[in-house]
Amino acid sequence: MKLSVKVDYACRVLAQLARSYGSDRLAHIEDLAQSEAVPANYLVQILSELRNGGLISSKRGKQGGYALARAPQEVTLHDIVCLIEGDVLELSASGEGFSGPQVDAVWQEVKDALAQHCRTKTLDQMMNLSGDEMYYI
Repeated sequence: MKLSVKVDYACRVLAQLARSYGSDRLAHIEDLAQSEAVPANYLVQILSELRNGGLISSKRGKQGGYALARAPQEVTLHDIVCLIEGDVLELSASGEGFSGPQVDAVWQEVKDALAQHCRTKTLDQMMNLSGDEMYYI
């Protein structure tokens, strides 16, 4: 199993947006890209998906930007992964052969357990609350 870069970027950017949840501050793409080390041109696509999926809101114009649409404790890792990837674990087993049905059943059990665990992890657990920024010399 491999976590996609897109999911990683989405989680990091959402965690950054969660830090200013409840304030009137809107985040700009350039600031999000820089603070979370995400390529700005790729971030535009990710933000569009997050907006269309209802996890963030946006405002156009000079005073525009992006904000989290729901409280950080209400956004789960399951919500994020399913929005970006479609599911937490995509199963492509055929169920054929003598052992196929039993193998499928085990993988389905793993998928269900992973999905349930992802539902317990929320955005507020992913955000850096310290406000400390890392500087490299």
